[in-house]
Amino acid sequence: MGDPKGFLTTARQNWPRRPVEERVRDWDEVYVPGALLPIISKQAGRCMDCGVPFCHEACPLGNLIPDWNDLVSREDWRAASDRLHATNNFPEFTGRLCPAPCEAGCVLAINQPAVTIKNVEVAIADRAWSDGFAPPRPPDRLSGRTVAVIGSGPTGLAAAQQLTRAGHTVAVYEKDDRLGGLMRYGIPEFKMEKHHLERRVEQMRAEGTKFRTSTAVGRDVGAAELRSRYDAVVLAVGATAWRDLPLPGRELAGVHQAMEYLPLANRVCQGDLAVSPMSAAGKHVVIVGGGDTGADCLGTAVREGAASVTQLDIYAQPGAERDEDLDPWPTYPKVYRLSAAHEEARDLESAPAADADARLFAASTLHFSGDADGHVRELHLVEVDSARRPVPGSGRTIPADLVLLALGFSGPDREDGLIDQLGLALDPRGTIARDADFATNVPGVYAAGDAARGQSLIVWAIAEGRAVAAAVDRRLTGSTQLPAPIGPYDRPMTV
Repeated sequence: MGDPKGFLTTARQNWPRRPVEERVRDWDEVYVPGALLPIISKQAGRCMDCGVPFCHEACPLGNLIPDWNDLVSREDWRAASDRLHATNNFPEFTGRLCPAPCEAGCVLAINQPAVTIKNVEVAIADRAWSDGFAPPRPPDRLSGRTVAVIGSGPTGLAAAQQLTRAGHTVAVYEKDDRLGGLMRYGIPEFKMEKHHLERRVEQMRAEGTKFRTSTAVGRDVGAAELRSRYDAVVLAVGATAWRDLPLPGRELAGVHQAMEYLPLANRVCQGDLAVSPMSAAGKHVVIVGGGDTGADCLGTAVREGAASVTQLDIYAQPGAERDEDLDPWPTYPKVYRLSAAHEEARDLESAPAADADARLFAASTLHFSGDADGHVRELHLVEVDSARRPVPGSGRTIPADLVLLALGFSGPDREDGLIDQLGLALDPRGTIARDADFATNVPGVYAAGDAARGQSLIVWAIAEGRAVAAAVDRRLTGSTQLPAPIGPYDRPMTV
């Protein structure tokens, strides 16, 4: 380890955020530019280089966290970049977007604040780009085999990069006009500026990966036809079939899915639109759903100038400390967390009807009501107990000109016809069924990421992409040297 007493002498210090009043006026990332490097070496020095590092087990990629913590504490950035990229194709994505289960599994977190693993990761990734440690790595020779990857989210991009580097000719098909999947149109700019994504795509192009945008397989090109043109097909289409809320008033104008709302704001940032047709400006906004997508809607609505924003979470407000009975170390605990968006709503007092950070906990929606023109104007809710039973006498009404449903996703979207045209088998959850080698019931067709695993984290998506690439490479060549960090049935640590 870099400093044997680092965890005793150095307090945890996170990457500081820009002042709320400044950052809500733009769409730039919320963190102070350049403020991470001056503190990160000492933060990395807090790592204890444990004999049994549970951060490895908590990270599905198997990131060599103690190794690169030690190297960063010594400011050996090139070696740290090599260690990090050995297990993670896109650390600048995970360093910004992953909720860091590795930190929950940090041994130091048993009785102290964990090492800032996520901050160290993003510092290495950004330094790798600035210092030229992430050049394209085209293969020495081609295998003569071809692979189609359908979907350009983190799973598809990771699979494509691994297979390209192994020497296969890979084409990525994306139904949207730009690459990146939900990273492009679901993640707001203030969480990850899209130049990080563009930079990786250009790296992959230089390595030989081909990209086909605005091509929906199943609609623009037949799925069976595509299968006949390639030696293998990897399905990485994500789980984009959103969950709805079939309550009275759902049909009113102004009640939308979060993933109808967020892409429009991203298109404004991309320069496609001057103003979002679903803009929250001047409106009372209610977000139904307490997860990350809801927080993304919250931060977006605040930047668009909403009159008020309230986020409903059906769960009770968690405590500030880990409950050792329900969430023992090293599992990922359900604790109260203050995202950048919630911090903004708190400081700006954006939700007078809610608690301090815009969230109403233990709240369940009953129905929506509207005006004579059929536009939503109010949301009716009730407080619920731990079993989600209504608490008598707790009903209330809050103003709502725009309601956003952020209730998660149930599986891959079947609208394009891809699943039906290939005749893919589904499991009881509605996700694509696969065997221990990531193979579907259709020969030569593999499934990875949220489309098969179900809605999950970006770190699991990249791990799935790397693992399915190894399975495909083995089928095409008889063996593989590509790493497979997880199996299709692996799951996060739970009680």
